[in-house]
Amino acid sequence: MYKKSKSTKLILVLFLLMLVFSGCSGKKAENGPSVPSVETETPSGNSLDTAYPLVVTDSTGNEVTISEKPMNVVSLAPSITETFFALGVEELLVGRTEYCDYPSEVSGIESIGTLQEPNIEKIAELEADLVIASTHFKEEAQKKLEELGITVLVLNPNDSFEGVYDVIGKMGTVLDAQVKAEEIVVSMKEKVSSVEEKVKELSSPSVYYVVGYGEYGDYTAGKGTFISEMIERAGGINVADDVEGWSYSLEKLVEHDPQMILVSKYYETKSGFISTEGYKELTAVKEDKVVEIDSNLIDRQGPRLADGFEALAKAIHQDDFR
Repeated sequence: MYKKSKSTKLILVLFLLMLVFSGCSGKKAENGPSVPSVETETPSGNSLDTAYPLVVTDSTGNEVTISEKPMNVVSLAPSITETFFALGVEELLVGRTEYCDYPSEVSGIESIGTLQEPNIEKIAELEADLVIASTHFKEEAQKKLEELGITVLVLNPNDSFEGVYDVIGKMGTVLDAQVKAEEIVVSMKEKVSSVEEKVKELSSPSVYYVVGYGEYGDYTAGKGTFISEMIERAGGINVADDVEGWSYSLEKLVEHDPQMILVSKYYETKSGFISTEGYKELTAVKEDKVVEIDSNLIDRQGPRLADGFEALAKAIHQDDFR
């Protein structure tokens, strides 16, 4: 087996991915006067400014009232933090998690801990008027924030590639950046269409995407996950489409023996994978078809997801992708 330090790093990778892969609860709106409602569509270019108060239907179906433009916002997910910067409203961001590391400017923003263990006192000290969460947000933490009068909004794309457009659109509306949100979504869709056009005549190799491996279990993007959808749309054949969700087995991987294996370029994943018993005999390992990729572009369902889709297509098709 690979060294324990590498195992620890892989568990961290798995944990970070799970922050993206699961949903959590949201906040229901109080009874009150009729206010504008935000549905799931991307905002129209005809609307320049957000009218407050407004009601937002979050990713769990709950209605959240945004009384006025948020001025002190805390992000509880890397994808949410990246969206602030893409929208050009990073000045509203007063707090972020330890795992928010892009762009580099986030280092100057106060850390409030992790999504699962946020520092409630720190969030209160920052005078946050809105917390935007994505996944795995504990109900207990949400209740504590609400008791302090802090609004909590859950925006999660779930296991859908298209879901990221909805999240960006809603964030644009909530943060009064609707036009920029629409520009981002349009640009992303154009890039996705361009990539799909380039790969449609190329061959389709069988692919396995490594989320976790080794003594702690095998994890990948199974059927119904947004990464599986990305692999198929990028012109690959996902060998793990015979299971639902993220849990897999070494036995199935050996049985399918994919032509190509995609691994994160972080945490020395490739060197650990190809040197671990049980994986060394795979054809992709023997033929040097274990390809490193910037997993942050793919795992984080944010404004860089279209870039991740293009990177995925390049990794799958190598020199044939032009």
